[in-house]
Order: sequence, then C-alpha cells, then structure tokens
Amino acid sequence: MERRRASAAPPRYGRRRFWDELYRREGAETREWLGGLSRFLPQLEPELRPGDRILVLGCGNSALSHDLHELGYTDVTSIDFSAACIAAMRARYARCPGLRWAVMDIRALAFPDASFDVVLEKGTLDVLLVEETDPWHVSPQAAAAMRRVLAEVSRVLRPGGCFISITFAQPHFRKPHYAQEAFGWSLRHAACGDGDAGAFHYFLYVMRKGQPLEPRDVALGRRLHQPPPGPAPPPPPAPPDDDEDYLLAIQL
Repeated sequence: MERRRASAAPPRYGRRRFWDELYRREGAETREWLGGLSRFLPQLEPELRPGDRILVLGCGNSALSHDLHELGYTDVTSIDFSAACIAAMRARYARCPGLRWAVMDIRALAFPDASFDVVLEKGTLDVLLVEETDPWHVSPQAAAAMRRVLAEVSRVLRPGGCFISITFAQPHFRKPHYAQEAFGWSLRHAACGDGDAGAFHYFLYVMRKGQPLEPRDVALGRRLHQPPPGPAPPPPPAPPDDDEDYLLAIQL
C-alpha cells in the first residue's frame, strides 16, 4: 500500500499565542474537540472510580472536567498552557470547588510523583504531532516531545493508576509512542464512534501503570527507534528482447 504524506497542519496550533488569542475571543464558551463526554463515556466510565484524583491535560474550553464533576468525580485538576483559557474556565466554574485549574506546560508537570489516579487527555497530544507530514516516520523532535510528556504522565501516576488518551490517531501510528517499557504501563485501546458507518472513528487508549506491555506492543515500541528506510534502489535495466538482439546483430 502506498504511504502518502499528509499535508502539515498550520504550525499555529503548537503556539501559545494562537490559543491565548482564541480563548480571549471565545472565553469559556464550550468547544469540544472529538465531541463531548457522552460520545466515549461507555468506554471511559469502567476505568474511573468516584474517589479518583483526576488530572486533565490541555483542558481548553471543553466541558469535560465539569461533566466529570457532575457525574460524581469531584476531584478534578485541569491544566492548560494558555493563561487566558484557565482564567476563563476558573471564572465559569467558580461554583464547583472540586474543580481546580492551573496554567501549566504538559512537558513539565508541577506535581509530585504519584499524585493522580487518572490522567486524561482528549486531543491534546495530537498538537505535538500537528506539524508532521509523514505519520509513518515522525521526526526525532516530535518523538522526543511526545516521550517527554508521556514520561511526565507516568511520573505523576500512582501505581495502578491509568492514563487515558482519546484521539483520532489510529493504533499503527499512536501505539509505538505509548508502548515504551520505560513508562512502566500496559496498553490497550478501543475504537469509539456514533454507530454511523460514514462517521470518523476515534480511539481511546488506556495505559495501566504497573502492568506489563504485551510482547507485540513491546515490538511496536521498538519500531519507533528504528531509522526510516532509505530510498529504494533503482530497478536494473531491462534486458533487450530477441528483436533488439537481432537488429543489433545485423547493425541496422
């Protein structure tokens, strides 16, 4: 199968200024990347317990944190690197004291080790790869950025806790990043959607800290560190057919 290079998304999505300007315009008006909580609640809820300490990465102006609070998950911390976003969300949900908000970079979490039972992200990690043009061969810079975030997630998870990632990224593209033995977690995924055959599906990945990776996932993770294949050698010249040999022999 031919592997086509995707056109890179505008680099603005990886820039803090873009998001600050967006949130200043929109405030806390709800914007749901990949849809609201109801779309993936059947897959998410079995992983949660009411007393869990939950960290939401890159919360944006999604209602996810509030919706979890309304379902009884009242210990939710939400972070985003946009100060404008956090100010708007803190004001909107001031009546929910169990919701905490902080300006923070997901690459350098300011929490002690083993602080959370659940770390949850919805479309946030996709921003780290938004400028990549070939999902089969991610640049070393993007792979390193992803690894840095995942190492931080693993650090703040308690033993037995889980990291849940919701994304459009298909398993053959995303699992190599998650399937790294250094993070100390297992890995599984489920496809989610609305039941419409024509709709795009997205994926919910669950990583459980303290459980081993399956051997096939270990192999996937090791692929990430292999250099991309070089260009294919040119095909050898085709031998002349019998008619060409005859013409050469008679020197026409």
